[in-house]
Amino acid sequence: MDFSWLAEPHTWIGFATLLVLEVVLGIDNLVFVAILANKVKPAQRDRARITGLGLAVVIRIIMLGFMAHIMTLTRPLFHISGLDVSGKDMIMLAGGIFLLYKATTELHERLEGHNQFAVADSQKKHARFWSVVAQILILDAVFSIDSVITAVAMVDHIVVAMGAVAVAMTVMISASKPLTEFVDRHPTVVMLCLGFLLMIGFSLIAEAFHFHIPKGYLYAAIGFSILIEAFNQISQRNSRKNDYISSSWRKRTAENVLGMMGIRESVLAKAG
Repeated sequence: MDFSWLAEPHTWIGFATLLVLEVVLGIDNLVFVAILANKVKPAQRDRARITGLGLAVVIRIIMLGFMAHIMTLTRPLFHISGLDVSGKDMIMLAGGIFLLYKATTELHERLEGHNQFAVADSQKKHARFWSVVAQILILDAVFSIDSVITAVAMVDHIVVAMGAVAVAMTVMISASKPLTEFVDRHPTVVMLCLGFLLMIGFSLIAEAFHFHIPKGYLYAAIGFSILIEAFNQISQRNSRKNDYISSSWRKRTAENVLGMMGIRESVLAKAG
């Protein structure tokens, strides 16, 4: 077997480029994984993330292996009122509906006051472990259709694509815990992320009906929203810092006064 292609520069350039693309395209997936992982018991959250994303690696590798068949999903299967419907279109439609359903139910819970961040862990109703893992797998399968097609289109050898996907998923697994902890500490970020998922769900449904939405528009909207949320987080952090400084000054003053009173009382007690 000839492995001379491994020494070719464009092979490694393609690998590096694909690796970066896979990580960037997987960020929105990680956000939803972080939200889903918080549905299970605290002791099971790390295992849910690792199990779900670990099995997702296997799914993506299998999808790459059967890429020749998956690429045929773009061929029309039937026609509806002049609209060519392919397997990929049906997957996009199902995926978009799934994202809209999950994002809407999550938003409903928080808008109705059923915010899991405001409830003690002992009082939460936790989801079943394998139910959450299954949802992570479904989500990743939806998001991986385009990324898998991109992977095969960018490189000449399927092994390179498999390697890039495996490394990218390893990076995603490593980043899933810090991201989950960040989301846990900043509940407002969850609302922003759910808004992203609604937008992505609508875009998938639009793509299924052949209404192409330029990715640049989506990225611009997401980037602007992230910028506003960053300003919001900075404002909240500065507000908390000012409150802490103010409260610390009052606390120190009160402790000094009470300390002086305590000393005076002890002196008076000894004198009496």
